[in-house]
Amino acid sequence: MSTSSDSGSLGTQQPPSPFASAREERRWNNLSEKMSSFHEYFKQEFNTLYELADGSFARRGMSLPRYLDTAKSMNHHLTMHHSIEEQFIFPVLGKTMPQFAHNGDGAHILSHRGIHDGLARMEELVAKWSQEPSTYSPSDMRACLDGFRQVLFHHLDEEVADLRGENLKKYITLEVLESLPI
Repeated sequence: MSTSSDSGSLGTQQPPSPFASAREERRWNNLSEKMSSFHEYFKQEFNTLYELADGSFARRGMSLPRYLDTAKSMNHHLTMHHSIEEQFIFPVLGKTMPQFAHNGDGAHILSHRGIHDGLARMEELVAKWSQEPSTYSPSDMRACLDGFRQVLFHHLDEEVADLRGENLKKYITLEVLESLPI
């Protein structure tokens, strides 16, 4: 029978770490921490674009062309990021981690497709509004962003979680992880 002091200590015990040392843990988590930094930037970029879509960019001294350039930049940043992942990281991880599979049904590839469908729609709108600024519609811009917000934010969070060292350790070696170009 356990005493009250025993049961109190059970509630504070941490499960054993899967890492041999703090240094090893840092090495295993390096990729997820770097990815988290990129992903937090993308969230901030998206949220700023969404917030300013109502036309408040003008109150911040930003013209419509400059605001539309911000949308183009976000599209470029996400496209480049995903291109690098799909070319250099996913093929390696996809060999042992189904969510990174490059055969068309990996969860992260499917998310990329959904995100890029939304980015393509945004690109069409931005091109239209660049040619005809008087047709700019805050509600259309926000509707477009709302159309891929969930898939984008879910993907950004899920990918970082999948890249945490504790999870990666189940699938690959530290040597393979550290060979990835990031």
